[in-house]
Amino acid sequence: MSTTRHLVNRRRRLAAVAAERGVATAPPRGPAEPDASGAEPGSAPVAPVEATEEAADSDHAAASASGTRDAAGEKEEPDEEERKKKERTRLRLPVGLPAVLCVLTVLLGAFAALAFGSAASLRDEPARHNAALTDIGRTSEVKGQISEAVGAVFSYNYAATAKSEQAARTHLVGKAVQQHRDMLAQVRAQGQKQKLVLTTTVTDSGVELLDGDRARLLIYADQSNTRTGTSDETSYAAAMFAVDAVRRDGTWRISAIDTFAR
Repeated sequence: MSTTRHLVNRRRRLAAVAAERGVATAPPRGPAEPDASGAEPGSAPVAPVEATEEAADSDHAAASASGTRDAAGEKEEPDEEERKKKERTRLRLPVGLPAVLCVLTVLLGAFAALAFGSAASLRDEPARHNAALTDIGRTSEVKGQISEAVGAVFSYNYAATAKSEQAARTHLVGKAVQQHRDMLAQVRAQGQKQKLVLTTTVTDSGVELLDGDRARLLIYADQSNTRTGTSDETSYAAAMFAVDAVRRDGTWRISAIDTFAR
């Protein structure tokens, strides 16, 4: 409605301007002489129709463009406001999120401390230092030397007691020396009278622990006891016991004997 009113007013102004220009530039004429435009003498000049329509079209196009810009401006303003609102919403943190993050940080710190402590305790366990699970060469070495030592110290011949004593001095250290003496005390006491020959043969062994220069082994052995005093008499027995071993001067020696006796 406002655009139509504007066009009508514009046309009126253009007609008035054209009439004034026509009056100012038209030459004087006689009373009966008609105007070149065909208008009656004394009538108000009218602007050319083509010029008026062109001006009206120009004003209409300008008004339309202005209306389009206004409409676009009115449309862009809500879009810009909506975009800013979305950015503020996206950047705004929930009210409870900082507290949740603090709690999660504390929990993760506690879990890290617990995991570190558990790893340290696992590293401190003896099983973690047990080279018997990984070092095949040293495991084989301790098995061979201790099996030979057990066969030597737990064998006895009444005719060669010095050999038994030498074996004890070579293969036993620590409290194993007294343990061995107590275990073979009865054999020595009866040895010369009954002419005893005790032979011990290791049939199997297993390394339970190997940690540096210390080891613990489980021994399986067969024993034969022969008496040749009045008549030859031989008895057989199986034995199972554990020994602790230490490595000294490059040789594994028995440091303790465990017969599992209560």
